[in-house]
Amino acid sequence: MALTQSRRSFLHDAGLGLLTFSLAGTQVLLTPRQARARSADLRVLDASEVGILEALGEVLVPGAAEAGIAHFVDQQLSVQPNDCLLMARYMNIEPPYADFYRAGLQAVDELARRLRDTPFPELDEVAAVDIVRGFSNSSPEGWQGPPAPLVYFLLRSDAVDVVYGTVEGFAKMNIPYMPHILPPRNW
Repeated sequence: MALTQSRRSFLHDAGLGLLTFSLAGTQVLLTPRQARARSADLRVLDASEVGILEALGEVLVPGAAEAGIAHFVDQQLSVQPNDCLLMARYMNIEPPYADFYRAGLQAVDELARRLRDTPFPELDEVAAVDIVRGFSNSSPEGWQGPPAPLVYFLLRSDAVDVVYGTVEGFAKMNIPYMPHILPPRNW
């Protein structure tokens, strides 16, 4: 019976898009958007990495920062690899996944500094889009990190998940949300 209760609780919470975040040392269930809005504690990424990830997420999928991409990625990097929902898991990236994300984010920032003499989060929209276009299909000269197109693909996929993988996201796309188990309210 306890296993059934646990599974039901898990499915209920997953249907709502809830993940475990820490607020002032207390574990709470929140969506990534709520975690960002409430400044939930980060477990893996530092402030610089969050800044790069949020700025890059906005270029890849507008609305990703507000949807909580940094909190989503950070929370998923803190779980066991077999429980991770990041696209890196499905592309057979070698755990720990944090190594891949850190190296990829650092490479994006270094590319911006080299080409624009500006950290990636401080670029204007046109310059940021230009930088991303420059590494979306091939690794630029001097790129120091995982293959650039793989960084692009994985981070874009994670941004799509956090922005559109919700009831609200499906509504934005005008697609009926048809889950196996319908959450009792929108996320």
